[in-house]
Amino acid sequence: MHGTRWIVVGMLVALTVHAAGTRLMKPGLWEVRIVKQTVDGRDMSAQMAGAADQMQQALASMPPAQRAQMEAMLKQRGAGARGNTSHRICVSPAMANRDTPVVDRSGRCQPQSVEHSGNRTSFAFRCTVDGVTTEGKGTSTVDADLIRTHMETSTTDEHGERHVTQTDNEMKFIGPDCGDVKPPDSH
Repeated sequence: MHGTRWIVVGMLVALTVHAAGTRLMKPGLWEVRIVKQTVDGRDMSAQMAGAADQMQQALASMPPAQRAQMEAMLKQRGAGARGNTSHRICVSPAMANRDTPVVDRSGRCQPQSVEHSGNRTSFAFRCTVDGVTTEGKGTSTVDADLIRTHMETSTTDEHGERHVTQTDNEMKFIGPDCGDVKPPDSH
């Protein structure tokens, strides 16, 4: 479970960092796909795929009413029961107009530096929230309806244990209508 925690932390950081801040992002529905993630030098792709498979199996074993309720909740949060490492996020017009990346959903961690150059945004951050210090840097490149991001983070927990994560992901614009997926800034 300890290793899975870092997968989830890394996925959350990777997914929320790109919700805004490229200045070229369109409001609407985007699909975020983790291309590769390493934690402490280990490729976590197999574990992430395994976790997605476990979720799929858990959903399949639920009674129909409970499964429908769970699938509806996942859909609203942008995570379908597709059994892969992609999620959907709704980018509101306010988020698309931001000049800085969103580092965490709560807004307690803000980037220390952000640089824009053409279709490329570079950023760095360092913050401590609830005894966990996270610092990192990343670069996002926008190419029409696709944003590619590489991010490196170092997280030190309240016990002094340090983990290094590298994440590459892609965001693909689906369309202006978010459907049932709500923007993170509306929760």
